[in-house]
Amino acid sequence: MKSKFVRVLMALLIMLAPLVAYPKSADAAASKFITSVSTTSKVVALTFDDGADGANTNKILDILAKNNVKATFFLTGSGANNHPQYIKNIAAKGHQLGNHSYTHPDFTKLTATQMKSELDRTEAKVKSITGKTTKPIFRAPFGAVNSAVLSGVGAAGYGYTIQWNIDTVDWKGVTASQINTKVQANIKPGSIVLMHTGAGAPGTPLALPTMISQLKAKGYKFVTVSQLLAYRSTSTAKTYTVKSGDTLYSIARAYGVTVSALAAANKITNYNLIYVGQVLVIPGTTTTPTTVKYTVKSGDTLYKIATLYNTTVAKIAAANNITNTSLIYVGQVLTIPR
Repeated sequence: MKSKFVRVLMALLIMLAPLVAYPKSADAAASKFITSVSTTSKVVALTFDDGADGANTNKILDILAKNNVKATFFLTGSGANNHPQYIKNIAAKGHQLGNHSYTHPDFTKLTATQMKSELDRTEAKVKSITGKTTKPIFRAPFGAVNSAVLSGVGAAGYGYTIQWNIDTVDWKGVTASQINTKVQANIKPGSIVLMHTGAGAPGTPLALPTMISQLKAKGYKFVTVSQLLAYRSTSTAKTYTVKSGDTLYSIARAYGVTVSALAAANKITNYNLIYVGQVLVIPGTTTTPTTVKYTVKSGDTLYKIATLYNTTVAKIAAANNITNTSLIYVGQVLTIPR
């Protein structure tokens, strides 16, 4: 009898199986490729790639601290292994951490599984040292990016692939004057500046004091990459309609982006195949939101939040009708004034 009951039950389950709704795993969104942010606000993100030696890290940190500047450091697993105290110092100073892979390979030559391994190993190492995550920002070694990379990186949990619009080429050993001249000549609101922490870039710590003072004199505020992204509205990306005689190269140059980024944003696999009338999305070219919101977390103070966004306590208090600047609460949503 028991055997018969089991057979009947199994038959019913088989019949009902097509009616059962099983959740489908959603495809992860591709990582967004960012070279700069289109905004009228004079904000700039200084970024530093940390390699195996990180020889100038502490010099850079001292200069940033003296000038009350917060920056973003893209970390490698190999660097974290070689100089964990430097990594700890970066986090302790309140700078943002990003992922720059473990062994610094060309991601366009990796499988999605290999990309995930590179990112996961670095994330685990950095977390063990600092207690902080590198998500959601990634910088590709050599700046090598294509649509497969953006898909693989997005699937690994990194929503933003951060490129740059000002490359100081400091790793070539250029002088402090050359580095600063490059930045001052190409700065625009929403810029991302690429620099390095290694011994191969001795000009960087020498260039920073003058660079920072001159940018401040021009009215620029220094923000982390995540703060910079707050100036980016995802609903108003620029588009371009291909005209006769256009090439991907000419369009990319006109908008200050790379050909690979332009191709990735439009899922173009053959760079020579575009057609007149084709509408292309220009990556990283969006407009500024009218307001920035911040949700108060445990341990926050108005002073801490004001410092984070390069504003004043008085301005935040006025924007949010706060009369007692000591009274804010966890979960409170603050408007951050521009």
